[in-house]
Amino acid sequence: MSQKTPGDAENVMSFEEAVTRLEKIVADLEGGRYSLEESLQKFEEGIALGNRCRQMLARADLRVRQLVEAGDRMVLEDDAPRRDA
Repeated sequence: MSQKTPGDAENVMSFEEAVTRLEKIVADLEGGRYSLEESLQKFEEGIALGNRCRQMLARADLRVRQLVEAGDRMVLEDDAPRRDA
């Protein structure tokens, strides 16, 4: 049986779950809730979550751009004059 690491959980989190977790980490760090060592671990987790969120946003942005570009091509093709055979 393999043991799960925090990085494993990040890979299955939705964007919304990752943002919520990141917000909690930030609030806890700002509140001075953790020891120095715990704070460093939470900071590291927060950095990883932030990077994951940026990657997810970049993929979503690329997908939207591709869909818009494909939609534009469809519109341009629909506007082209039709030749009756």
